[in-house]
Amino acid sequence: MADALASGASVRKDVGVQVPPRSQLMLVRFLAIVNQLSELRRSKNLLWNLTLRELRSKYRRSFLGWAWSMLNPLSNMVIYWFVFGVVFGATAPTGHPSGVNNYALYLLSGILPWGFFSLVTNLGLGSLIGNAGLVRKVFFAWETLVFAQVIFSFVQFCIEMSLLCVALIVVGSPILPWLPVAFLLMLLLAVYASGFALAVSVGAVFFRDLRYLWTILIQVMFFATPIIYSPDRLDGKLHPYIEFIFHWNPMAVFILSFRRLLYSGRAPEFGHIVYLVCASVVSFVVGWAIFVKLSRRLAEEV
Repeated sequence: MADALASGASVRKDVGVQVPPRSQLMLVRFLAIVNQLSELRRSKNLLWNLTLRELRSKYRRSFLGWAWSMLNPLSNMVIYWFVFGVVFGATAPTGHPSGVNNYALYLLSGILPWGFFSLVTNLGLGSLIGNAGLVRKVFFAWETLVFAQVIFSFVQFCIEMSLLCVALIVVGSPILPWLPVAFLLMLLLAVYASGFALAVSVGAVFFRDLRYLWTILIQVMFFATPIIYSPDRLDGKLHPYIEFIFHWNPMAVFILSFRRLLYSGRAPEFGHIVYLVCASVVSFVVGWAIFVKLSRRLAEEV
């Protein structure tokens, strides 16, 4: 007992169990993280093969093939443009300094980033359950199944954003100097969405109703994000605390930053970029921590 106390360990008086010192607990957690990263590195070939499988099988035997990757957001844009732009008379703000005033392109510059986030989380939600046989039989870094969906979705996101950029250049938006910044913003969004995908993928294994609950949550998040309307429409219409949450919802800041870059043709605010970097890192770390903690019983529950 004396030796244990001298080494920094503590003893619970009620049960007489020796508790390791905090430094040892932190070392154990650090080693667990290192081991997890090593497993991910060893699974890089599997990650590549899983991503190729998704890319090859996504639109297999469909007549239009990868054209559907653009037709889906375009159809959503047409629906929202007709309902809110034609029926309710909504108009887009004029981009500065681009001078672009096109409600359809204004919608698309918000729908595409949101569609990427929605696609990553929805695919991630079923990534473990859909590969239950593989999870039960083979031990590997199970995060690979989620990351394969993220990479696949990112490839589709790049195609969609490229077509949007071409359309914006045609109408006069000076976005060419800002394309590298837009790509970095896309990578940040991928990191942010990956955190959600990791959390919901493992959460869906232990709480099967999450698949249905997420459908509702993603709809609420869509209308709480200024995609079909400009953020200033909320000024003075909500309680200050709710208005603060709406304005500083990370997805709302992502949409605002993408629109400043692409639709308006100017750099996003520096404070917004710092905020998005922090939000993306926190989302990824928290999502990964949840995944690692719950994955200990994953093979038994899936």
